[in-house]
Amino acid sequence: MAFARPTLTQIIDRVTADIGGRVTGVDGAVLRRSLLGIIGQSTAGAAHHLYGYIDWVSRQVMPDTAEGEYLARWASIWGVARQAATFASGIVTFTGTVGSTIPDGTIVQRQDGAQYATQGAMTLTASTASVPVQAVTAGAAGNLAAGVTVSLLSPVAGIQSNATSGSITGGADKESDEKLLARLLQRIQNPPHGGSAADYVQWALEVPDVTRVWVYPLQQGAGTVTVLFVVDNVGVIPTASKVTEVQTHIDGLRPVTAEVFVAAPIAQPLDMTIKLSPNTAAVQAAVRAELEDLLSRDGEPGKPILISRLREAVSIAAGEDNNQIVTPTADVAHATGYMPTLGTLTFQSF
Repeated sequence: MAFARPTLTQIIDRVTADIGGRVTGVDGAVLRRSLLGIIGQSTAGAAHHLYGYIDWVSRQVMPDTAEGEYLARWASIWGVARQAATFASGIVTFTGTVGSTIPDGTIVQRQDGAQYATQGAMTLTASTASVPVQAVTAGAAGNLAAGVTVSLLSPVAGIQSNATSGSITGGADKESDEKLLARLLQRIQNPPHGGSAADYVQWALEVPDVTRVWVYPLQQGAGTVTVLFVVDNVGVIPTASKVTEVQTHIDGLRPVTAEVFVAAPIAQPLDMTIKLSPNTAAVQAAVRAELEDLLSRDGEPGKPILISRLREAVSIAAGEDNNQIVTPTADVAHATGYMPTLGTLTFQSF
């Protein structure tokens, strides 16, 4: 039988009743504002704190309910390490006078205060120069789209104060408890079997940003293994550099007899026309969020997306009263290696 933790009120009642029954001269209940009542409430408060601590400790003794440093410790016992935050990197294009030099470590800052440091000195041989940069602080917040204006933190002779970013990517936050727990349970429930499908899933998930993995043995002939994966937090379909990173990681762990092909799924945008009531911006945003969540749960290379699931996703959107999916009209099939991504949503009123 599970232990029922008493509430603070129940503990106060128990302590004051115990005081009332043990102190000579106290007739009946202990008054709340009396000295004995105050002592009883203070003692009950301390006991309630201890109950809370014991309750928290009890969750740390099992890996599936542990959190923070205790979850990381459980994971380390099983050889699963929490992924550290990574630094975003890319290029920034500066404009200035030919012959001017941008020193190594020059800081540029975007409007919200995020900073980037140049990687190596660069002397302008033309009016513009693209300089490699890296975010000063690790994390996904350092990622930056191309074309954003950044500014020099301190003036550099011959260089204009404003510069333009290229695509700055690769920044990832420290692995969350949720993802670390998922990888830990994957490791516990699917122990290594010398190159089973579960092993390849586990190896791919060890690479930062990888969120879902599919393994296809013998797809390209005897002794071959095909691994497809996505990065849901960084645009779903992985870049070529991320594919190379996963390939390199798996190559260092795979059985020597296996020929492994790591690839990105091919995106097949799912365009939809939806009649919606009420057809407001807020409801449209809710529908989009539900469809994105559906594709992250059901989307898989070569697997169809059922029209019934699409109707369900639209129907449960917050604020939706009525809807009709005009297109597609049936299940959406995907060829081998192709998987759905959310395309253009066209909303209409009834």
